[in-house]
Amino acid sequence: MTRFLVMLMRRPQVDPAVIPLHQAFLDTLREQGRNEMSGPFADRSGGAYLLRAQSMDEALAIAHSDPAHTSGGWDVTVYEWNTH
Repeated sequence: MTRFLVMLMRRPQVDPAVIPLHQAFLDTLREQGRNEMSGPFADRSGGAYLLRAQSMDEALAIAHSDPAHTSGGWDVTVYEWNTH
C-alpha cells in the first residue's frame, strides 16, 4: 500500500459535535491498519493523518467519507507521500 498525507484545515463553521465522529472514523481506520498516525495541529487550525491506500482514488474516497469532510467543517487535501 502507498502512504497518503491527509491534511484537514478548519473552516469557521466547524460543528464541535462532529469531532467525536471524526475521531471514531480515525479509530476505525487504525483498526483496519490504514491510519498510521494522526493528530491536531498545536494551533488548533486543523490536523493531519497518515493513510495507507492502494491508490490516490481510494485515498480520496476514504478521506472524503471522513465526517470532517462530509460535515463541511474542514477543507481536506490528500497528498501521495513518498516516505522512507
